[in-house]
Amino acid sequence: MSATERLDARALICIAIALLTWSSAYAAIAYALASFTPGEVAFSRLAIGSLCFATLLAAKRVRLPAGRDWPQLFVLGLVGLTTYHVCLNWAETRIASGTASIIICLVPAATAAVSALWLRERLSLRTWTGLAIALVGTVLVVLASGQKVEADPKALLVLVCVLASAVYFVGQKPLFARSSTLAVTAFTFFAGTLGCLPFAGGLPQALAAAQWPHVAALLWLGIAPSFVGYLAWNVAVHRASASRVSSFIYLSPPIAIVIGWLWLGEVPGAMVLAGGAIVIGGVVLANTRRRAAAPAALAESS
Repeated sequence: MSATERLDARALICIAIALLTWSSAYAAIAYALASFTPGEVAFSRLAIGSLCFATLLAAKRVRLPAGRDWPQLFVLGLVGLTTYHVCLNWAETRIASGTASIIICLVPAATAAVSALWLRERLSLRTWTGLAIALVGTVLVVLASGQKVEADPKALLVLVCVLASAVYFVGQKPLFARSSTLAVTAFTFFAGTLGCLPFAGGLPQALAAAQWPHVAALLWLGIAPSFVGYLAWNVAVHRASASRVSSFIYLSPPIAIVIGWLWLGEVPGAMVLAGGAIVIGGVVLANTRRRAAAPAALAESS
């Protein structure tokens, strides 16, 4: 494993930043949907994020990726950003939050599967076991926290989000070797924004009629979860494998519970804490590697 394929301190810090900002996105989306359509919310957050990326590219004088990579990056932007955000926003207006939380936590397993098929990444039984354990813990956290879970055909929208995320995370990985993380992420945001342009026709009228807090929610979505969150996440994916980094998505529900505990005084029950412990154990198991045999032991066996 190369130096850029380790979960080092920088990668872990970036993962933490991404998870904290992304955990705030669901509430902000629900808030913004009071004044805007799902398509308008998706376009607004991606457009704001794109503006932030364009400003940073100009300030740091970072060149865009080579022209040969543009078609792949454009498709990744359409799939991983346009499709993901439009479907997620639409789903939030139609299915229970608990249902969405459980389905979206299939992203790590889907990313691992896509990595194995696309990048020929070999995953150990320990990794798959850890992912499965963490998923069980996530389901327990969602159910024990009292979120409504129901069978609904519209939940397929969230399954589309899962597949879109997996393709986006894995598809960018080879491109990081030829271009900077900032340039790759920025280009996908430009493409994702163009893909959402058809949904922006009524945005000027919606902005004029919207309450300021709902507009502020759009600004937050564009700056924190989109610009900061995605850039931090892709830095982590650049430094480690997409499957290992994505396993930390399982920590999102426990993080949300902790935030509610510290901020709102919502004390979690014993089952929620147990589920959180299972999630953490599964993530740790998925990201540990069996240590190689000691040289002395190898010498004795030879």
